[in-house]
Amino acid sequence: MSHFSCEDEALLQSMLRQLLQSVKEKITAAPSVECAEEILLHLEETDENFHNYEFVKYLRQYICSSLGSVIEEETEKCTSAQNQGEGSGYDTLVQHVTKKTRESKEYREMMHSLKNVMMVVVESLINKFEEDQMRNKEMHRKTKREQHSAYYTDNCSDSDSSFNRSYTFMNQEQLQLLVERLDPAQPKEVRHEAMQTLCSAPPSDVLNCESWSNLRKHLTMSLSDPDSTFSDKILRFFAKTFSSSPLNMTREVYTSLAKHLELYFLSGENCVPTISDGIDINNPEIIRLFKKVRLLNEYQREVPSFWIRHPEKYMEEIVESTLSLLSVKREQRYLVYPKLLDPVYFLALLDIKAVWFKKWMHANYSRTVVLRLLEKKYKSLITASVQQCVYYFESCESAVEATSKVNVLPQQYSSNNQKTFYSGQELQYIYFVHSLCLLGRLLIYKQGRNLFPVQLENRKDFISLTDLLVLFIQFIYCSPTCPKTTLTVHTGNYSPAILVTEVLQILCDRTECATECLYTYAVIDALLHPIHNLLNGTEMYINCPETSLIHIADILARIAAVEDGLSLLLYGGNMNSAKKDSLTAAHTIVQFTKKLLDENISVLSGTEMLPALKGAFIFVCRQMYGTCEGLQVLIPYGLHESIADAWKKASSLSERIPTPVPGADSISSGNQESQNIMVWEETLLDDLLNFAATPKGLLLLQNTGALNECVTFMVSRFSKKLQVSGCERFGYGVIVTQMAATSPGAVALQRSGFIKALITELWAVLECGRDDLRVTHPSSTPVDPIDRSCQKSFLALVNLLSYPAIYELIGDQEIPNKPEYSLREVPTDVIDLIDRLIILNSEAKIHSLFNYEQSHIFGLRLLSVLCCDLDTLLLLESQYKVSQVLLNAQKENIIETSEGPGNFIIDGLSVERNHILVRINLTGGPVERILPQRVLNKGMDPYPWPMFSSYPLPRCYLSEAPRKADFRQDSDLNKLLASLKNPDKQLVWIENCRRQFCKIMKAKPDVINGTILAELIEKFVLHLSENPSECYFSTGEYEADDANVKNESLSSVQQLGIKMTVRYGKYLNLLKDGAENDLCLLLTHCDKFLKQQQTSVNSSLRCLQEGYAGYDWFASSVFLIMSGEREKTLTFLQQFSSLLISAFLWLRRLHVTVHLPVDTAESGIHSIYFCSAHYIEMLLKAELPLVFSAFHMSGFTPSQICQQWLAQCFWNYLDWNEICHYIATCIFLGPDYQIYICISVFKHLQQDILQHTQTQDLQVFLKEEALHRFRVSDYLEYMESLEATYRPVLLRDMRNIRMQST
Repeated sequence: MSHFSCEDEALLQSMLRQLLQSVKEKITAAPSVECAEEILLHLEETDENFHNYEFVKYLRQYICSSLGSVIEEETEKCTSAQNQGEGSGYDTLVQHVTKKTRESKEYREMMHSLKNVMMVVVESLINKFEEDQMRNKEMHRKTKREQHSAYYTDNCSDSDSSFNRSYTFMNQEQLQLLVERLDPAQPKEVRHEAMQTLCSAPPSDVLNCESWSNLRKHLTMSLSDPDSTFSDKILRFFAKTFSSSPLNMTREVYTSLAKHLELYFLSGENCVPTISDGIDINNPEIIRLFKKVRLLNEYQREVPSFWIRHPEKYMEEIVESTLSLLSVKREQRYLVYPKLLDPVYFLALLDIKAVWFKKWMHANYSRTVVLRLLEKKYKSLITASVQQCVYYFESCESAVEATSKVNVLPQQYSSNNQKTFYSGQELQYIYFVHSLCLLGRLLIYKQGRNLFPVQLENRKDFISLTDLLVLFIQFIYCSPTCPKTTLTVHTGNYSPAILVTEVLQILCDRTECATECLYTYAVIDALLHPIHNLLNGTEMYINCPETSLIHIADILARIAAVEDGLSLLLYGGNMNSAKKDSLTAAHTIVQFTKKLLDENISVLSGTEMLPALKGAFIFVCRQMYGTCEGLQVLIPYGLHESIADAWKKASSLSERIPTPVPGADSISSGNQESQNIMVWEETLLDDLLNFAATPKGLLLLQNTGALNECVTFMVSRFSKKLQVSGCERFGYGVIVTQMAATSPGAVALQRSGFIKALITELWAVLECGRDDLRVTHPSSTPVDPIDRSCQKSFLALVNLLSYPAIYELIGDQEIPNKPEYSLREVPTDVIDLIDRLIILNSEAKIHSLFNYEQSHIFGLRLLSVLCCDLDTLLLLESQYKVSQVLLNAQKENIIETSEGPGNFIIDGLSVERNHILVRINLTGGPVERILPQRVLNKGMDPYPWPMFSSYPLPRCYLSEAPRKADFRQDSDLNKLLASLKNPDKQLVWIENCRRQFCKIMKAKPDVINGTILAELIEKFVLHLSENPSECYFSTGEYEADDANVKNESLSSVQQLGIKMTVRYGKYLNLLKDGAENDLCLLLTHCDKFLKQQQTSVNSSLRCLQEGYAGYDWFASSVFLIMSGEREKTLTFLQQFSSLLISAFLWLRRLHVTVHLPVDTAESGIHSIYFCSAHYIEMLLKAELPLVFSAFHMSGFTPSQICQQWLAQCFWNYLDWNEICHYIATCIFLGPDYQIYICISVFKHLQQDILQHTQTQDLQVFLKEEALHRFRVSDYLEYMESLEATYRPVLLRDMRNIRMQST
């Protein structure tokens, strides 16, 4: 820089000017010079274009040329020192080189030269700036008198103009002189010139000057100056201050402006228009007033974004000055008629939806202050808002009474022109909307609700929170109609019905708000008021009845979607469904819905919006019938049949729609009508589908004949990943699991392509993967047996493959066992999946897998879960000999040595196979069998469990057999036996026996076991079967002649079940040799006996084609209880079959029986599913809501696992003693105890269920794990409490299974 030429100076000036222009906005926004310096010092951190500025590039090049040699020399010195072990890393090197460079002679010379040059450049820039300023002032003086007085006629504060002007920096003396010249006593020209200078000064300097308080007074007083140009300049200065100064400064400007407006409205000298006169926007005085209010409102909207960074007192000043202004009321001596407009009218006209209040109430920091001030000093503002809502409602009522239709707004307005005049009625409506939005926001918060009740002027009674909500609801259907030619404030976003609906929707979505505001009788009655009138035929004016009713339906649906709201609709607030079943809101809604579907309401028939109205009210019902308790209330109305009829009608209409022709007009009325029909058809299918959310609802859906179509519709939405509904958060998982628990549901899922899609997706994740990802992201080696990528598919298969489903999908089907499999051959159904992943009995199958070990472990894990259902185990064993396949695989896993077979190779597959072999060959509860672990231990012996490749199992897996004990000397037991031997009056005797049984179960449960248990249930059932009032089924006569059944053969499933039963009985020391033949004869007799009571059904379901699809676990359990005495067992079962309890304990009893309605028998859905499991879900939701929610989130259902437990009489889940107690408890205490026992099991497992919901393996846990430490006797008192609450409803419906479909 020693040769610094004029060209260099000009170049540097250009570079520096470019930099300053780029950061101009940041510097001008700084509140002080110090802040501006800080911004420049940290520019590299905040400006992403920093290194692209020419000035920065020039500096970098200059530093490099001046100091480059010094830096290189010091770097070499340090590097050589580090190589000799003296250095300590890169950071130390940088610090050392920097230090040495700054201490060098070259650095000092460079800085001296740079400073000299920059001083010259900056001085030249400043001189040019001052010359520009003088030139601008001269130009301003010339053009000042040419400015038009109507410069600000755009109804805004023109704050943007301030940003296009340069700042003039002034010292304290200049500012003091400026303040003196702005005194209202000064001449007009002096004040105008001073105001012009003030607008050019930085607001931060002005607000920080010593004379600011005097200046603020002068400016506030000058706002009332008759010269609009002068007051506009003040507003422009205020606007510039708001946009560029911190809160501690702007709050004073804001409060000054608010105080000015407050005095303006309180003064009797100003011409404030009256309500009757309206507001003329062309009036100059009104324009000035609106500019002030608008500037105030703009600041109100912006200030919440930054006031939290300042002391609370600043915010409190702003809030209080605002509330004080809006609460302005003229003193009595100024009150004249008609009423003058208050400030809130002008604010409402600029901010009709009270956005300012919404922002102030958003954060707790400001909300607390606002609510405190409203409560202590400015409650009149809330009272005035409520008063305005009441006034508007009364004006609507009076107008309706006069003409039944009223035009609230004048018809002179055309939407094509800018509106310049607002009539009094329009102003009242705008203030009403503002009040409605303000009150709606207030009700969201508890402190806001605490402001009620309020007392209105000229009224003795108070307006409570409930009164206000009822008033809001009345606006939905009582507000008048506005002609289409007038101002559309009654339509769109400003319609009272829409505004109220938005407020109520917000309240519905907040639990505490909804509970306090909406879940009351008065609010529900107000919502149902027009519905009651339409049902009763009462004349009532309803504005736009279809739209109003749709809004009401939307609110009712949101209420019904929440547990407390649903209870209010169903039971009128009584949570106990068993104790109250009177006509409540739910009954009114479903009656109205049925009339809508039947088009039996003359006022609404034939309207274009009728389908939408029907859909809205069906959706309300859907929130109810999608729950067990709601369906219980709605069943008597047969809503499923009405919806099915409507769907069939819509379906027939859609079939007549002609195929679209290419080139035809796509928006013709006919085409639009056909689209509407198709949408309506899909809506009805969606509504029918949601019946499947509960077990009993699924039976109703099956009976409508629309199950297949509903599932196809569900799969189409599922594939598109569409949301179930606005109120459902967990997708279709629960519905799919409910369907998979039944035979017709599984068949429908298969026909729809759902199962194929599921298996294809699994195969893509397990075997194929995405080709593009394989190249860029090779898949990692799985750590868990089921990799996280496959977990979702695995759980979906577990949910799907219940026994009813798997019997329909693979029953009587052979494994393909192809000689060769292509690598691209993808399985499409369950039988293919078993063939490719589970039964790998050939080299071709093994070589067809890309990931053999991972895929086979997946299949084995799936097999392990499936085999926990004993019916599924017997089916797989009888059809595919799975145990032999696993044994052969284990045999191939033995190391061959010269001396013969060696040890087993221990790997993931052999460990998994060993676990499954033990699981499927041992029967017993948690204490009665020992299952090997699936994990390897550290150390020399990683797997201590012995492996085997042939039977019998090693003894280490068998627990010690239980010992028999004789309790016949027990006094309580003797009393019970004596009662059973000498029955007297039936009712008294039954109650006495039950009381004695409960006493023994609570005190000495182990007494009820073995032969004692057999004697107890035998005699009790005998006496019940002899009592006509206790006999539910007529059984007919049956002679048990062994000669008649010797030629009858049992299925392979039954034969395997017999072997399993005998093996378990011998382990328990209950059976002797020859028991297998006795059990065969017993089951044959039972089969023949029950076939006498069967009917022929017309169904394609595989489970209904021949005999009972599963094994008779109940008959086998009784056979063991009776210690293998065949005749005694058969006699007991014959007597037992006449009792109601047999329908729920003995599943074989109701197989295609004549005792059920034909449609129920043909459905293939058992009573333990549509009755017991249904009520288990209902009670679980009421008693253990956390457990119920866990199931819901997991996509699994309590009904499916309970069906599995009950079908196999808890075999493998409970020890034998507890199985006996389960059977005895249900026989002695009633069929509803089956439900109470399941609820008790869930209560016992609650913590485990919650934990496994988090680990996302709930269904696997429930199916694989036994019920450890569960004892029926421990929960007997809990079950008695459930009985006291729920027995009336449960027993009533259990007795009604014969007419369930009606």
